[in-house]
Amino acid sequence: MMKRFLFCMLLAFTTLATHAQVKFTVEQKQVSADQFELIFTGTIEPGWHIYATTEKNATPTTFNVDKKSGCEPDGALTADKKAQHHFEEAFDAEVDYYEGSVKFTQKVKVTGENYSIEGFLEYGACDDHSCMPPTAVDFKFTGKGVAAGEAQAEEPSAEETPATEIVIAEAASASSLSQNTWWTPVIDELAQFGENTDTANRGLLAIFALGFLGGLIALFTPCVWPIIPMTVSFFLKRSKDDKKKGIRDAMTYGAAIIVIYVTLGLAVTLIFGASALNSLSTNAIFNIFFCLMLVVFAASFLGGFEITLPSSWNNAVDSKASSTSGLLSIFLMAFTLSLVSFSCTGPIIGFLLVEMATSGSVVGPTVGMLGFAVALALPFTLFALFPTWLKGMPKSGNWMNVIKVSLGFLELAFSLKFLSVADLAYGWHILDREVFLSLWIIIFALLGAYLIGWIRFPHDEDEYDEMGEVIINTRTSVTRFFMALVCFAFALYMVPGLWGAPCKAVSAFAPPMNTQDFNLYKASSVEAKYHNYEEGMAAAAAQGKPVMLDFTGFGCVNCRKMEAAVWTDEKVKNLMENEYVLITLYVDEKTPLPEIIEVQENGQTRKLRTLGDKWSYLQRTKFGANAQPFYVLIDNEGKPLNSSYSYDEDIDKYVDFLTTGLKNYAK
Repeated sequence: MMKRFLFCMLLAFTTLATHAQVKFTVEQKQVSADQFELIFTGTIEPGWHIYATTEKNATPTTFNVDKKSGCEPDGALTADKKAQHHFEEAFDAEVDYYEGSVKFTQKVKVTGENYSIEGFLEYGACDDHSCMPPTAVDFKFTGKGVAAGEAQAEEPSAEETPATEIVIAEAASASSLSQNTWWTPVIDELAQFGENTDTANRGLLAIFALGFLGGLIALFTPCVWPIIPMTVSFFLKRSKDDKKKGIRDAMTYGAAIIVIYVTLGLAVTLIFGASALNSLSTNAIFNIFFCLMLVVFAASFLGGFEITLPSSWNNAVDSKASSTSGLLSIFLMAFTLSLVSFSCTGPIIGFLLVEMATSGSVVGPTVGMLGFAVALALPFTLFALFPTWLKGMPKSGNWMNVIKVSLGFLELAFSLKFLSVADLAYGWHILDREVFLSLWIIIFALLGAYLIGWIRFPHDEDEYDEMGEVIINTRTSVTRFFMALVCFAFALYMVPGLWGAPCKAVSAFAPPMNTQDFNLYKASSVEAKYHNYEEGMAAAAAQGKPVMLDFTGFGCVNCRKMEAAVWTDEKVKNLMENEYVLITLYVDEKTPLPEIIEVQENGQTRKLRTLGDKWSYLQRTKFGANAQPFYVLIDNEGKPLNSSYSYDEDIDKYVDFLTTGLKNYAK
């Protein structure tokens, strides 16, 4: 049961099936002079279901009001049929749901001469393998409190969203944002300054390197390392009369591994897309899910249980590989490796996909999986080319379990990063900086204790004497000693951070300094005075200074790196504090806007509900960018003064970026 649940958690983010086939239409029905009904009619494709209004274990169907005038919801949202009751393994609980079709009705009481109501129906949908994020069905109706049939409600108009097709009421008038010259798009003007291509290339190289490192780590796990000599020997023996063919088959095998994992990265990219990935990176539900997923993976690596795919999958693919020949058989053998090694590679792939999917780059998951696959396929190719190297391979042993347990501690540490993102975006203040650092200090101290031999886990092997009695092994290898030394030193390094020391080595992962309750350290990094675009632009015009826009996010790792490594430099700090008006805009801030703003984007009506929505829309439409950090220098009319700047810790380049903007502003 637990194995299937854990697999469903990972599969939900790696399959194209997450595009649920659900359609909703919305209509208004006037039943009396002082009452009307909002009717939501849903059509659900076979295999999918949505949950009842009273469901507690899954995402329930709820009626939500954003704005209302002259009317009040009357009673609860009701369905036209009884919900089905079923035990669902994904939630390990009984759930109430609807299949096929369902009609939800919400009664609304008219209390004024004229009325208007605006909001959304929210629901969750799942099939047997995956669930989609909570989806909103928007509506907006107005009318007069007169006899039935005479109310002048707006006719619905169709609008589509990526995960579902819905019909909503006609949108309000065009947003006032487009009428503000500060919001005028400057994508072409920005392009004339050229692009910071070095930064973009460096970002993709970093993602590739992260994936490659993950692949190398996966190689040394108990599920992969013992398979290498057996697989290579199989290819060489199968073509012992034709060594070239054996080498060619082994290289094809490595290429098949690359194709499988790159396809996985492409699937994640196609499912979510750039803007959805950016939104996903700061969504509380998904970040908490990622946090729990990594905690479960950590428990597996520590020896609590094994995460494995159904054995029938392995047997089916293995038998198919045996019964076929040529390239197909080699590809199926590579696929078998992917399934057999899932218990070790799954947690690593899961962590990598989460990191790459929230990197801000639409090709991040694909590039990262390419790096992972290249590292995983490399030994099969090299040992096929140089078979004598097989004799020098280290034998399997407890050292692989040490790597596995160490990875468990690291997964546990990184799970806190995702919980921190949700905590910062929603302002819960349950994981402030000193709490985060305290947990990391404990985790890395315990890792050091394990490496030195003070802690043992279920998978650690025992040594026996001649009588079969267990020997308590008090000896520690030199390698484990130095690894433990690094862990203890890292834990001690973070201790001053509890009193406000910057701890730059972890600044990219820890919450920002402003969440620190007790701080004895005087911050040297630049602090923005303005977090509102219009307010900051007005202040810059009054002071006669250019503007530096800093598009950032609470969950942006590279943003924290830039602030710790570049913004603390005296030259950079002087320019930013004295020559520019700095406006920092968090694209993942969840503070609700005073009023919902309706905008047209890509031919569709989009609603901006939070400050983060507004600043993300500004970055996309005005500057044609969607990743963070994103720095752009503009004059008092909102026109660019230099090319944009992204993640690059080269201080000289950053100083040149700022000084060039000043020169162009002076012109």
